[in-house]
Order: sequence, then structure tokens, then C-alpha cells
Amino acid sequence: MLDTPPRLDRLPNTPGVGYKPQHFNDLMADPGSVEWIEVHAENYMGDGGRPLAQLAALSERFAISVHGVGLSIGGETPLDLDHLARLKRLCDWIKPASFSEHLAWSTHGAEFMNDLLPLPYTEATLDRVCDHINQVQDVLGRQMILENPSSYLVFAESTLSETDFLDEVTHRTNCGLLLDVNNVFVSSTNLSVSPQTYLDSYPMHRVGEFHVGGHDEDTDDHGAPLLIDSHAAPVTDPVWTLLDMALAKTGPMPVLVEWDTDVPDWSVLKAEAAHAALALTK
Repeated sequence: MLDTPPRLDRLPNTPGVGYKPQHFNDLMADPGSVEWIEVHAENYMGDGGRPLAQLAALSERFAISVHGVGLSIGGETPLDLDHLARLKRLCDWIKPASFSEHLAWSTHGAEFMNDLLPLPYTEATLDRVCDHINQVQDVLGRQMILENPSSYLVFAESTLSETDFLDEVTHRTNCGLLLDVNNVFVSSTNLSVSPQTYLDSYPMHRVGEFHVGGHDEDTDDHGAPLLIDSHAAPVTDPVWTLLDMALAKTGPMPVLVEWDTDVPDWSVLKAEAAHAALALTK
């Protein structure tokens, strides 16, 4: 891999964006309010080539957050040790200011599903998730922050609320939390609960980063609102309002704007980051 200079050991309390290669030249030339970027780990686990060369160049100007999407932290099977070794190699090289993963599962036996699937919040799930997080943190030699999921249903077998589950995970593993505000709004709408109540019960003292992003609107078979966490649209006003509420509880934090599909021109994403910058000044 390429040589890189030492990195920041934490993200700045400023806007970041999910990096897309088509934005490389524009981002380097005119970053606007963006001071850090997030990359998906699995896109940078190869041996050289343009992706790593661009990431090395970006790391000289921006703080880097590595966001995993393939560890399957909630999976019933053991973690993939080859995948974990490649992830360690990437983190040892780029020395990210932050590493995060999802409270979800995406594996079954030898099969990998290109989705982040929800979990029942039970003691058995809690034990498994904590064991996996401890294993990841031991191998990487760094703290992981864990992202709350988007939910579309409630498991009848759950015995813990999501916020209580996350709080207990942090106590058992000393991991941090990534609060995805769009996911809160999506889940609360789909499950007909109050997003404000969710934020009031969330362990904010463990949060190291916020995410905002867009979602798609649909209806379920009964005509009720159904939101899909698509990352394919601008952040909506209710999500910006929830971000304001969350920041009021924590003070300034790193805020990432996600836009992963139907990716717009850089000017559009830069404007979303400017909105996040404004939220950080309130």
C-alpha cells in the first residue's frame, strides 16, 4: 500500500460527506464546509489501484472515517476472520479517525446478503453482539462505534428496547455509538413511535458521530406511511429538526451527510454539508 502521514485520532466536530469517486476532483478543488469524509471499508480492501491512490490523496487533506458494512456484527455465525484481517490491514494503513459498523446482520452460513438486516433485542442477541464487538476491537486495536439501524418491524421476541440494548452494549464493550438521525426518523415513522422519545432515552454520552441522509416515502398494505432508508435523496426537514434536537443534547459533533444511490453532482452534496454546518452553529 501507499505511504500516508499520521492521521487525526478523532473526527472534527464539523460536516463530513460519504465519499464517492466521481466527486474526487470537485471535492479536492472546492470542499466547502467539508473537513472529513467517510469511506466504506469493503471498497478499499484491495491491493493498490486507483481507489487506494485516491484515498491516500484525500487523507492528506481530510480526516477519514472508515465505515464497515460487511462484518455482520449481529450474525449468528462467527465473524469472517479473513474479512477482519483485511479490515485491520486497511485501518493500520490509513489510520482512520473513526471506525464504525452497523447493529445488523448480513450473513447466513456461507451466504452473504447485500443488506443490513434487523435483530431481535434479547439477552442472547446481546451476548453475541458484544462478543463480536469485543473481537473486532481486540483485532483492530481501536474502539468501534456502532450505528443504530432502520427498522420496518418489531420482533415479538424482543425483551429490550433498542436504546436499552445499545446502552448495555456500550457498558459491556466500551464501544461508542453512531446516532443515525435519519434512521431514527425512519424507524419511528414505520413503528408509530415518537422520535423525540427515542432521543430522550438514547445514551447520548456514548455518541461519537451523527449521520443524516435521505429516505423514500411509500405506504404499506394498510395505507400507513412506510419510509425506506434509501440514501438517495436530500435530507428532509423533519430529520434536520431531529438533528437540532440531538445536537442540543450533546453540543457540536461530527455530522455526516450520506447519499449513496442516485448520487447527485458535487454542488448538491456540498449544499447539504453546508446545511449541516449551519446546524452545528445553533
